[in-house]
Amino acid sequence: MASARAADGPDERPQGDIDDELIGLDPDDPETKAFAEHLGRMKRQPPSLTVEGSLAGVEQFADSANRAGGLRRQLAVVVVSLILLGVALSVWYYLGDLITVFFG
Repeated sequence: MASARAADGPDERPQGDIDDELIGLDPDDPETKAFAEHLGRMKRQPPSLTVEGSLAGVEQFADSANRAGGLRRQLAVVVVSLILLGVALSVWYYLGDLITVFFG
């Protein structure tokens, strides 16, 4: 008779050194899976001074904002809106300067 662990797919269970931290916990428990995902996110070290690292940081922020609810989600929406407003204003002023230089 095969064990229940053998039937689990590779994506359903935590892998690697995270297994060591989850000894004694039920691998099929949704809270254990969520905790394993949290540990995986905490141990991940993306490159920080590259384009890929910057995009990974944006991805992590978006994922955490999507998981959040209530006031935290509203705060994330306000932060993103302010960033986009700053970018839009910068582009607007830059285009105004370009038009003034070339046509004014």
